[in-house]
Amino acid sequence: MNFISKYELVKTARGKVPVDILFKNAKLVNVFSGRIEKTGVAVHKGVVVGFGNYKAKKTVDIKNNYIVPGLVEGHIHTESSMLEMGEFVKAVLPYGTTTVICDPHEIANVLGLEGITYMLQSAKYQPMDIYFTLPSTVPATNMETSGARLSAIDLMPYFSQKWVVGLGEVMNVPGVLENDRETFDKLKIASGKVIEGHAPGLMGKDLYAYITSGIHSDHESFGKEEALEKLSAGMTIMIREGSVAKNLKTLAGLVNDKNQSRFCLVSDDRNPIDLVEKGHLDYTIRKAISLGVDPVSAIRMATINPARHFGLRSAGAVAPGYFADFIIVDNLSKFKVMAVYKRGEEVARDGKALKIRKTKPVPLRSSINVKWIMPAHFKLPAKTKKVNVIELVPDELITKKRVMAVKTENGFAVSDTKNDVLKIVVVERHKTTGNISQGFVKGFGLKKGALASSVGHDSHNIICVGCDDESIYQAVLAIIKSGGGLCCFRSDRQEILPLPIAGIMSDRDLSFVYKKMKRLHSASSAMGCELADPFMVLSFLALPVIPDLKITDKGLVDVTKNKFTKLFV
Repeated sequence: MNFISKYELVKTARGKVPVDILFKNAKLVNVFSGRIEKTGVAVHKGVVVGFGNYKAKKTVDIKNNYIVPGLVEGHIHTESSMLEMGEFVKAVLPYGTTTVICDPHEIANVLGLEGITYMLQSAKYQPMDIYFTLPSTVPATNMETSGARLSAIDLMPYFSQKWVVGLGEVMNVPGVLENDRETFDKLKIASGKVIEGHAPGLMGKDLYAYITSGIHSDHESFGKEEALEKLSAGMTIMIREGSVAKNLKTLAGLVNDKNQSRFCLVSDDRNPIDLVEKGHLDYTIRKAISLGVDPVSAIRMATINPARHFGLRSAGAVAPGYFADFIIVDNLSKFKVMAVYKRGEEVARDGKALKIRKTKPVPLRSSINVKWIMPAHFKLPAKTKKVNVIELVPDELITKKRVMAVKTENGFAVSDTKNDVLKIVVVERHKTTGNISQGFVKGFGLKKGALASSVGHDSHNIICVGCDDESIYQAVLAIIKSGGGLCCFRSDRQEILPLPIAGIMSDRDLSFVYKKMKRLHSASSAMGCELADPFMVLSFLALPVIPDLKITDKGLVDVTKNKFTKLFV
């Protein structure tokens, strides 16, 4: 906003000249006073200039419905929607999201700076403000093979860009605690910006050390005691309610009038089925209210709180000097979004986005580079009778480490569908190293076939779980032939969603991706899978920064000890 436009805004705020639009007969949710105020909202040049009655060129009657600030997503990886940016905007805008802060570390782990540039360019000219935190950990650890490695020098030029507001989640907790030079170089260049955290289970003196390094927030709290200690130590607590990790039910009881300003509601990762069937932050607000959070506090946690956290001075509220980004709802508890306004212009109504501009496609190189594979590569000689098994924890990203008996056939360790202990493999797909690691996982419930994906956080190698070695081989092969994607394979049929953009995103529209995902979920269910979103669960089993046991292309990782561990016990 330049000086001349501010001069004009001051005149209109004083009522000297007519405003562009007056939204009258509204019940305004004021996130500053905490009150519901019956008033009019005057908007000029896309900015709120005052409350009450104003002479206006145009009048919009809100008909005694609620005006709520546009919702602000404080932490999300839009790549997890498997939609390119324009389609992601089309998906979430009708639910009232008008500002997003995303961390593109998924695509950065595949394509490096090319991936970050792609995301920045794709975000231009959208009917939504899209800000970025730069990925701090590419790769997340040295215990996996990623498609890129980004240093502080690589990231430095991007910090000068208007839409870059901070450093993304610092997953390398050991690097912070052990004064790793590369980690501290990134913290140093981000000084003065917001630095996001990622510290599951971290407490006590190690937590204090982590915060002292300059890290401001955390979205990985799984328990009340952990979240409360982080809150007391000065962190902003981002309560995550994603498609897999759901922490709201556990943490909602911590929120009260005295501390609500230190909480934000975030998604982290949200799949296309949830976006279509449940919504985005509007769903999270509804759930928070149903769990006993005061409606205005819930709204604050998804508007002014994240906006303040990231220093967005014109977002998160409906007040003089703020952008006219707001939504209309008829009931705060049900929180169904009727209309969405961006800079005072209606951009969505009744669940449909309006005037979405088709953006030019941004070219990207292929990202599937796998060394030749054969069925023999998926045979696993049995060394002992017991193995370390990854056990799933419902609605969490954490896993448990269990020692279990392994089923063998002709001297090879194989899946045991009777006891739900299935083979899991990770195939390196960036640098043709030929790395193929194997392990076992409990909790999928598959009875036949295999599930495979080129979405495997954070390095996004090909990950597959299956009931027999041949199905695993065929599912992985299908992913390679598709140039990336998700696959349900069984002997009589296969279902594939191609993901040609870095192997993690589709180049098709939301409707196509949604329908394909529904078919994949239906196919996996028919194969015996008991998980609501097996592909999202599968994708996080290769992430070696969340306890207890994970698997990368280099082997089985004991996350709590931050080192590799043997498969056979």
